[in-house]
Amino acid sequence: MPLFDDTQTAFESKSDADLKKAHTLFKLIANPTLTKLGTIMFKIPFAADLPLVKPIVRRTIYSQFVGGETTAECLKVAKDLYQYGVSSIMDYSVEGQESEEEFDRVKDEILRLVKIAKENPKEIPFVVFKPTAFGRIDLYEKMGKNLPMTEDEKQKWQSIRDRFDEVCKAGFDNDVTMMIDAEESWMQDAADDLADEMMKKYNINRCIVCNTLQMYRHDRLAYLKKMFQKAEAENYLLGFKVVRGAYMEKERARAEAENYPSPIQPDKASTDRDYNAALEFITQNHHRISLFAGTHNEDSCQLLTELMQKHNIENGNHKIWFGQLFGMSDNISFKLGNMGYNIAKYLPYGPIKEVMPYLIRRAQENTSVAGQTGRELSLIEKEIKRRKGK
Repeated sequence: MPLFDDTQTAFESKSDADLKKAHTLFKLIANPTLTKLGTIMFKIPFAADLPLVKPIVRRTIYSQFVGGETTAECLKVAKDLYQYGVSSIMDYSVEGQESEEEFDRVKDEILRLVKIAKENPKEIPFVVFKPTAFGRIDLYEKMGKNLPMTEDEKQKWQSIRDRFDEVCKAGFDNDVTMMIDAEESWMQDAADDLADEMMKKYNINRCIVCNTLQMYRHDRLAYLKKMFQKAEAENYLLGFKVVRGAYMEKERARAEAENYPSPIQPDKASTDRDYNAALEFITQNHHRISLFAGTHNEDSCQLLTELMQKHNIENGNHKIWFGQLFGMSDNISFKLGNMGYNIAKYLPYGPIKEVMPYLIRRAQENTSVAGQTGRELSLIEKEIKRRKGK
């Protein structure tokens, strides 16, 4: 049997009722028209602050993809997952902040997560944050492009640097790895520079700060190799979460509208090639680079297990992690956990209203990623059939 076809292990934690609910939800997501209509319908009542839709959302898409509204609810889910060898990354999935007060509030929440991770190191091995959760995207863009800033903007940029440093120092002091998400390409240069600054400062004895590479960008493999040469020369450790990417349509549309070359690979095969090449490069150089392979691609996960064997890296080596989103690809996560690999689910939490942008993106991505929803459905149906045949 292929490695990730083991539905008994994949859905061991799910009741029959859980499986049926997931089956219904993925059936709905599989229909692009329904997904688009649902996205519009969800936005209207939430914008008007009408509570009637909340129970529907909570019982469906929210319960499938989100750990809860609070850290306490989320931690309970994380502890349940860890019974099956699957760790979690509690992800405060609130987006769209604009004020300095909101940025400080998110920073304080990240610091609270560091304390939770320290107290629960096996269940919560990482803390994650988005650069734009700490400051406005236009400031990252200006900084990355060396554009002039007003005095007020300079002060706000310094506040961004201070927030980065405060949470990364907290990670260092508490021995918790901080994972920095990647975002849109036009702001990423400044975020990369900050991540590198933090890695050089805090990645002394082990990887405390981990940046993210989106391999649907055609320049990321070269960037990875350049950063390796820099870290070798300056003698500090690197950490990278490697993903395919999440902003493809937006990136291409902006490049076309503003008449600059698209940063996105010409086709999916090129993305897959560079993704797998990054896995190969990092495992070859795992003395210097720690890896979090965030992917729902079964071929890439299989490849990484083979690369680990090739380079004599034991299954539970702390420098190599696999990761998937909560509510998706349990056939990968639970199987790898069962085999002793390091595996963590991205476990979002937050108030339903504030997490809606994340949920809408999840539904849209499931619709747009070829074969993903169909694969989820086929595995669920296989397990339902297996249970009936007992």
